[in-house]
Amino acid sequence: MPVVHADRAKCKGWANCVVGADDVFDIDDDGVVTLLREAIGPDEVGRVGEVARACPEAALAVDEA
Repeated sequence: MPVVHADRAKCKGWANCVVGADDVFDIDDDGVVTLLREAIGPDEVGRVGEVARACPEAALAVDEA
């Protein structure tokens, strides 16, 4: 099952991830990404992967293995 990873140390709080996939990502009170869920369905890999690749800080990744 595909899994989403977030490197909270790299996150600068741009929130592009929330705009693109608010069912997977959120921003906490400190302005840092949080994962609402780590596991995503195979049908979500394209959308969530695109959001991860668009992160300006390269703080997100999708592991399809």
